[in-house]
Amino acid sequence: MYRSVRLLLESLFKEYRDIFKNLDEFDKLTFMKYATEKLSTEEVKKGLKILCDILSNYYKQQVIILIDEYDAPLTYAYGHRYYKEAVDFFKTLYGNVLKTNSNLKMGVLTGAIRVAQAGIFSDLNNLKVNTILNKAYDEYFGLTESEVEISLKEYNIEYKIDEVKNWYDGYKFGNAEVYNPWSILNYIDNKELKPYWVNTSGNILIKNLLLCSEGSVFEELDDLVKGKEKNIYINESVALGNNLESDNLWELMLFSGYLTIKEKISNEEYIVKIPNREIQSFFKNLFAEIVFKEKNNIANMKGALDNGNIRTVVRILENVVLNAMSFYDSSKKYENPYQTLLAGFLYALDDYYKMIPNVETGYGRADIILKPKNKNKTGYIFELKRAKTKDLEKEAERAFEQIEEKKYDTLLINDGVENIIKIGLVFDGKKAVAYY
Repeated sequence: MYRSVRLLLESLFKEYRDIFKNLDEFDKLTFMKYATEKLSTEEVKKGLKILCDILSNYYKQQVIILIDEYDAPLTYAYGHRYYKEAVDFFKTLYGNVLKTNSNLKMGVLTGAIRVAQAGIFSDLNNLKVNTILNKAYDEYFGLTESEVEISLKEYNIEYKIDEVKNWYDGYKFGNAEVYNPWSILNYIDNKELKPYWVNTSGNILIKNLLLCSEGSVFEELDDLVKGKEKNIYINESVALGNNLESDNLWELMLFSGYLTIKEKISNEEYIVKIPNREIQSFFKNLFAEIVFKEKNNIANMKGALDNGNIRTVVRILENVVLNAMSFYDSSKKYENPYQTLLAGFLYALDDYYKMIPNVETGYGRADIILKPKNKNKTGYIFELKRAKTKDLEKEAERAFEQIEEKKYDTLLINDGVENIIKIGLVFDGKKAVAYY
């Protein structure tokens, strides 16, 4: 992180190399140092302020500082376990240039996730915050309908406006309804209606929250995909570190662009929905891609389920856990992340199976049931356990026996599914053992 910011500072100074010969001797020495030398951490923290002073001295004007995606290095640091160090660094960097700086006319910071509670702004005064919930600047977060109509007309595709609206409109920012600008520009270029945009800014946070959410979260996601709405509570400030809660999932999805406001109920409660067909089209696979990274696993899993190849099914699930858990403490931090992980992965099979987590059936609750859309296909029941002993095979057998004893197949039988495979699955860290 230090090296990246140092190289960025070096390139910023070099952008102003044309003014170097006209600087006074003191500024020349400072300029050369930042443009050519390896800097200490403390020198890097002062870099923006020093460049600001040099430019102000030369142009005899105050300087405007523009910082885009200010949240990106913080969320990246959060995902790679140096969040506290990043907060301390950027708090000083921003404080130096944005606080009590007589050479500063104005500073503008933009980002997808507001992390006010992170502490990086605690030393700054006179902050004016505008989010997608505010009316100020609401139409400037995207393209307005009139702007899109003019653009389509310019490229002789104005007759597509209804389809374009269906795909890329639907974002409600303040009082304005806007289109996704990136998607519109790509559509005009390619003349093809398809998904062009997916935001990655908040994905590592969403990934974290999925791991500490209940499996039922995927039922709510499924409802959203089907056009339903959801009431959520928003505090507009996501606290990173160890303070993230599963309720923050919906707020992060809203500010990351996966959901939009339909109606404001109160200052904290809102009704949200999926904004358009673009988001809807990749929503089912979104979490499989964010958390599990490998699209091929979805296709391979579908084939294995169709063929009843249980060894391949278990191998893929073990691989899913291996990939997704590599970032987290799979043994201590979460009570039972396995059901959530696998439910999220299997949710991406929605075109072929209905994934039902933690459902009442028979004499209890099955962890995960896969009900085939085609009743002639095989249905699956998974009972998941975290290993309590070293005899994983015996524990997996007991998990299988629980499916039998509590008649978890009742739901599938009542729905007319004749071929049913029952799998007891025990996890020990990132290792999985199955009995079927």
